[in-house]
Amino acid sequence: MSNEAHDIVEIFTDGACSGNPGPGGYGAILKYRGQVKEISGCEHETTNNRMEMTAIIEALRQLKRPCKIKVITDSNYVVKGMTEWLPGWVRQKWLNSQKKPVLNRDLWEKLMKLNQTHQIRWIWIKGHNGHPENERCDELARDAIEKCRLSS
Repeated sequence: MSNEAHDIVEIFTDGACSGNPGPGGYGAILKYRGQVKEISGCEHETTNNRMEMTAIIEALRQLKRPCKIKVITDSNYVVKGMTEWLPGWVRQKWLNSQKKPVLNRDLWEKLMKLNQTHQIRWIWIKGHNGHPENERCDELARDAIEKCRLSS
């Protein structure tokens, strides 16, 4: 493995929701230099897209310094948002192409700030397709939903 590849943090994420809106959970796996860390969490009333975004935000918050990162997610919403839509939303004062307020602006702004701190490559993968880390993140997210239900 080259030194450059060795210095990249890999972050795998997934979000899930039981009902949309409804109880939601997220899961993330961070991999760096042979170390692996799993995180998860839940919200009692949320949406799937918010959980997809929260998974990435919470994973990025684990990092202590600016890093080179590969974010691997099955959320086309997040990847397209971060790589295509965000500049236009900012230019249009947070209105989408239908001139309506962008949903989840609070989370987009957090992601935008974290994206400026780190050097992030956004990678979309097909969900529920046997990708080991994606399947594990899905499991973490669904387990988090159950914990959320038990705590209410």
